[in-house]
Amino acid sequence: MPQIAQLAETYSSQIFWLLVFFGITFFLIGRGMVPKVMSTVALRDKQIADDLAAAQGAREAANEQEDAWRERENENRAAAQGLIAEAKAKAAAASEKKLAAAQKRLDTKLAKAEAEIEEARNSAMTEVEDVAAEAAQDIVARLAGAKVDIRSARSAVKKVLAHG
Repeated sequence: MPQIAQLAETYSSQIFWLLVFFGITFFLIGRGMVPKVMSTVALRDKQIADDLAAAQGAREAANEQEDAWRERENENRAAAQGLIAEAKAKAAAASEKKLAAAQKRLDTKLAKAEAEIEEARNSAMTEVEDVAAEAAQDIVARLAGAKVDIRSARSAVKKVLAHG
């Protein structure tokens, strides 16, 4: 076969050109492009590391601010609870004052009403005694035919009502 016979003649030439192209490729890519790519990768890795460090610092700062905010919020909440308790106490005191004033007015009205009731009862008792005394006079006059004066009749009615 003629192709195999040519192989020995072209073999050394192919090896030479193979080494030339690999050498050119090595110098262009290996010495020219790879260091640029590696420096870009290193720069990128450095940038990522710097960004991660900045992000970690921002996270820590945010956590500190959040803790400070929570502390302020808790203090504000406690102050608000204090204000609410104070307002409730003031409202309770005002309500107690109003209730005491209303109770005083009611007690005054009650005392006045009790006095009026006592006066009316005394007046009624007096009227009852007068009516009873007159009735006693009439009864004695009809039954015994005797005439009793009003003072004696009143005194007898008072004795009976006092015992009865």
